[in-house]
Amino acid sequence: MSTYAILGCGSVGYAVAEELVEQGKEVLIVDRDTDRVEALRDQDLNAQTGDIVDDSVAEVVNDRDVVLILSSDVTANKEAVSNLQDNGDERFIVVRASDPVSADELTELGADVVINPSTVIANSALRSLESGELEYKARQLSAVIEDSSDKLAILTHDNPDPDSIASAAALQTIAESLDVEADILYLGEIGHQENRAFVNLLGIELLQRDDVDISEYDTFALVDHMRATEPELDHPVDILIDHYEPDGEYEAEFSDVRPNVSSTSTIMTKYVQEFDISLSEEVATALLYGIRAETLDFKRDTTPADLTAAAYLYPFANHDTLEQVESPSMSPETLDVLAEAINSRDVQGSHLVSSAGFIRDRDALTQAAQHLLNLEGITTTAVFGIADDTIYLAARSKDIRLNIGNVLQDAFEDIGEAAGHSTQASAEIPLGIFTGIESNENNRDTLLALTEEAVKKKLFDAMGVDGETNGN
Repeated sequence: MSTYAILGCGSVGYAVAEELVEQGKEVLIVDRDTDRVEALRDQDLNAQTGDIVDDSVAEVVNDRDVVLILSSDVTANKEAVSNLQDNGDERFIVVRASDPVSADELTELGADVVINPSTVIANSALRSLESGELEYKARQLSAVIEDSSDKLAILTHDNPDPDSIASAAALQTIAESLDVEADILYLGEIGHQENRAFVNLLGIELLQRDDVDISEYDTFALVDHMRATEPELDHPVDILIDHYEPDGEYEAEFSDVRPNVSSTSTIMTKYVQEFDISLSEEVATALLYGIRAETLDFKRDTTPADLTAAAYLYPFANHDTLEQVESPSMSPETLDVLAEAINSRDVQGSHLVSSAGFIRDRDALTQAAQHLLNLEGITTTAVFGIADDTIYLAARSKDIRLNIGNVLQDAFEDIGEAAGHSTQASAEIPLGIFTGIESNENNRDTLLALTEEAVKKKLFDAMGVDGETNGN
């Protein structure tokens, strides 16, 4: 068992000594104030008189594994560190500083850990503030939900992804804990095989918004709704929770938007903890996967809040189910899109752009872009296809010098919609605006040729290459 010495025992040293003794540690206290030493002995603490700047003190604590130098006199602390270092024996030294400059000086003298009490107090105050704000927010959220007299409608963004679905499921769980019935509503479709596997394996019930009677609901929540279109509700938005600032202007009764975290699942996990709810395995698994999906398994824009939320969820999640979600079987349509993308690929340097032609499943583009990123020498991929008079494009990048979201914005924001991150992005461009002609059975080949040429040129230009494409 490690043994400890505390040099300089003011209020900070005394608090540390009490905690260590409470843990059953062997502690020796050295302080120059004889009255303080006597008072410590009266409390059954092992204390003796000594000035920490004296060489003899280094000898006294020679047999201690850890030495904490905690006096308020930084000059004396520096001298004590020097004496311990001159004594030569290996030990772990923790020392108190007064400001960043003295902290650097103490580190240079050989301290293993330097503590600045003002920084510690500030960090503690911020943690308390965060905890207090969350408690306050949870009370607000609870009041809005409990004010519902009918049912709560939880709206995801269109074509919802795992983060959106998991966040909605968490809010549904919170509502049910408050004895309020809630449904999860979505528009579009649940595409991408991983997303469909996610919903099916976890048994999360989602309802198509067009299939329900909106008048059955009197409370409406937008969860991870982000840049989706205006919800077109006759009722005001009551709850807004997101990790993106929404494009629409919503004056929600309750709002919690945190751009400083990477997923809405992270935010909802914090609320689950604050409400002290026993999560089902399915919802815990969904939230963990939502965080992992948004952060690319903690490789993209991950914050401490994302990590602590994931750590909380980890013991409650079903990891066999997670593995099944992450490794779904590939549909014939996806295989066809991938094959076409491989055959039509054009490469400039480490950038690959490919057309999948006319497609039925636009989510297959995402999987094709991800698979092509595994090709040797390729750091950025973009795969596009035509469906419903729209050009859909999915892009992926592992090039730290390139923000693929910005690339698509630069290339297409004037003629379509583009959004994304530094490592993944997507775009939708109206076909007629882009090519100047409408799609019909007689001009499909011409239309495809025009589209391929124009899209590839725009992408390569935005990526900073000359656009003289070559097959690879």
